[in-house]
Amino acid sequence: MNKLARPTRRDSQQRRATPSLPFDCIALLLQGGGSLGAYQAGVYEALAEADLLPDWVAGISIGAINAAIIAGNAPEQRVERLRAFWMQITDTPLSAFAAPWFGVGEPFAGLRDQAHGWLAQASAAQALMVGAPGFFRPRLPPPFLSPAGSPEATSFYDTSALRTTLENLVDFDRLNNGEMLFSVGAVNIRTGNFVYFDTQTHKIGPEHILASAALPPGFPAIEIDGECYWDGGLVSNTPLQWVVETDERHDLLAFQVDLWSSRGQFPRDLTEVAIRQKEIQFSSRTRAATDQLKRLHKIRATLDKFLESVPPELLDTADGKILAAFSDPKVCNIVQLVYRSKQYEGNSKDYEFSRLSMADHWRAGYDDAHASLQHKEIFERPNSEDGFRAFDFSFPNS
Repeated sequence: MNKLARPTRRDSQQRRATPSLPFDCIALLLQGGGSLGAYQAGVYEALAEADLLPDWVAGISIGAINAAIIAGNAPEQRVERLRAFWMQITDTPLSAFAAPWFGVGEPFAGLRDQAHGWLAQASAAQALMVGAPGFFRPRLPPPFLSPAGSPEATSFYDTSALRTTLENLVDFDRLNNGEMLFSVGAVNIRTGNFVYFDTQTHKIGPEHILASAALPPGFPAIEIDGECYWDGGLVSNTPLQWVVETDERHDLLAFQVDLWSSRGQFPRDLTEVAIRQKEIQFSSRTRAATDQLKRLHKIRATLDKFLESVPPELLDTADGKILAAFSDPKVCNIVQLVYRSKQYEGNSKDYEFSRLSMADHWRAGYDDAHASLQHKEIFERPNSEDGFRAFDFSFPNS
């Protein structure tokens, strides 16, 4: 698919949840971030409890996996299936060993963060050595001993287990023909172009999800229709622009769920340098993108007012039609939900698959989403001239 091609929304689709909201579409946008993705599952649980079911879900990397589980299951099964996935990939011997020690109450509360930090480091080392159940496992023999040009020679881990997991947890018939639009991003290795696989333009299978999550050199490239793809986070780790700039625009309420914070403190040592580097690299500058979208909305609104004074015969020209199509005034509210790292987390936080950290991430997502949903202004149609509002209640002055 040409990277500039955009999906159009099914005309037959009708809003299912909260029909009183002044928006045509609720979108859920899920960033990549490995094991931090349990935060997104917690966010979805809070949205589901509030009966805010997305009309469109789009994801990158781990966000693509969560998105597939959401779109590929009936509403009443989605949280259960998300939980099944996250329980499966954190079902490790170290998690089983550590669980009793973190449920013993106050006598150990003061040591919890320090002990959790040790557990996180050990869990990350375990993932590097043996992988994560139902997700990935190390290649044996290692890639350096495999024939050049083979998938085994270009990645450290085998992700065939993830295909099986997706086939068990996702109904791909529902995903392709259900009531929800679905999009995942990947990078064409040959051209370097960012590509979205979308249910309006593709028949989605496990391979499209695997492609979006194929982060090199850990995971192998995925071949689709003769082309090979890597993780979409190499170009952009968020699907925000894809969803907001579709050709067929609509009044939109978007929940942008980021696993990396673009804001942070100046690092104090090399470990913190590595952490901050990842945060900046994979946050995809979502606030800058949001500011750019706000400017674009203002341009569209200004152009729409200007076109009211243009003679009809000029509007009927080719140039006039282009300007009229671009103006297309719509409104957009974006609710930003950003995972904030815990004190115990280090540079390995995105590949640390302990059951304890998963539960912490899930709980944080649920709590952040629940708190944000108490702000009723996010459900109100923006009344500014540009028709655009962005909310981040973690940074009220942003």
